[in-house]
Amino acid sequence: MLDKTIYYIKKYESVLLYLIFGVLTTFVNIVVYYILFNHVLLSNILSNGIAWVAAVIFAFITNKIWVFKSKTLEIEQVIKELIAFFSARLSTGLLDMAIMYVGVDLLKVNSIYSKIISGVVVVILNYIFSKLFIFRKNKE
Repeated sequence: MLDKTIYYIKKYESVLLYLIFGVLTTFVNIVVYYILFNHVLLSNILSNGIAWVAAVIFAFITNKIWVFKSKTLEIEQVIKELIAFFSARLSTGLLDMAIMYVGVDLLKVNSIYSKIISGVVVVILNYIFSKLFIFRKNKE
């Protein structure tokens, strides 16, 4: 039983780590948004934009190091990964903005509920983009 559990943990390690760091990234996003929107009293969209930047920086670092184990430290390759990462995240960031605008500003849904719904959609799409396009294993 333990051998089987270890086998599945190793087999799905990147997915499990992505889910863990995806939850932590979503947490960073929600906490920064909450503080800016509810305590600093910035607008919904400005709070969401700043929270997005904080979450993307956190996600790039954790995804590169622990999830996809991209070992390259060559500045050219790191810049390529960073540009690809931010480009993919920009598309899901725009989707997040749209969900938050429609949810909070138009439909008057609780901002945290809207943020959680958006977070789930964004985490799934970001995993697909990261796995397929950004931190691909080089076949050498």
